[in-house]
Amino acid sequence: MQVASRPAALCLTRVLEMSRTTLADVLVEMADTLVDDFDVIDFLHVLTERCVQLLGVSAAGILLTDQQETLQLVAASSERTRLLELFQLQTDQGPCVDCFNTGQPVSVPDLRSAGRWPRFTVAAAEVGFTSVHALPMRLRTEVIGALNLFGVEPGALDDGRLRTGKALADVATIGLLQQRAIRSRSILTEQLQTALNSRVLIEQAKGVLAERLRVDLDQAFALLRHAARSRNRHLSELAQAVVDGTEAIPDTPGAKSKH
Repeated sequence: MQVASRPAALCLTRVLEMSRTTLADVLVEMADTLVDDFDVIDFLHVLTERCVQLLGVSAAGILLTDQQETLQLVAASSERTRLLELFQLQTDQGPCVDCFNTGQPVSVPDLRSAGRWPRFTVAAAEVGFTSVHALPMRLRTEVIGALNLFGVEPGALDDGRLRTGKALADVATIGLLQQRAIRSRSILTEQLQTALNSRVLIEQAKGVLAERLRVDLDQAFALLRHAARSRNRHLSELAQAVVDGTEAIPDTPGAKSKH
């Protein structure tokens, strides 16, 4: 047994080292993104994608407050996640809403046996999610939103993954509240409101692209993000151009470009 356990221990050590390296890489990536004029929406979308990669969850979403005690969806790793988050906000019922209201993590390994949030549970089942874990985005006593993790299989997140998720939520919070960009509550409100307004434009642009290119909404968003990065544009700026019809994605003859 001792001979067999040593390779297993070595394997576990390697897995843990890989996990630490990956988390370190993501934290460096996030830090590199936090420049003076960083794109808030793209930053938060990258964060949801990294949560899926690092934590072994199926999807992730981020809700932020508009500073009037109202939550808004600003990022989701997939279209079905976006729809579920919107349903949760519309009904004002669900683990992510509770997480924001209490400022405490909410973990539900199996929604089917939780007996809470009946409408949310039905909606989650319809899009294939059976577990959810919500982490508050907070700095000291101020809670600005929630990072939400969804799974297609029942099960709890172990302490290591919960700590990693908390670290990523803290990175997002610090990014939004960084001292050099936010010097007062009024500036915070303005930045968050800008992010929420940008989200509306991006959803409109996704719809335009999905219809024009005959792709689904996830593919439309991927095309929009790729084009924004390749053209060195903010997502919201390019989304506005797509909605206005002044730019096309992909580039097509006859498009009226600003450049």
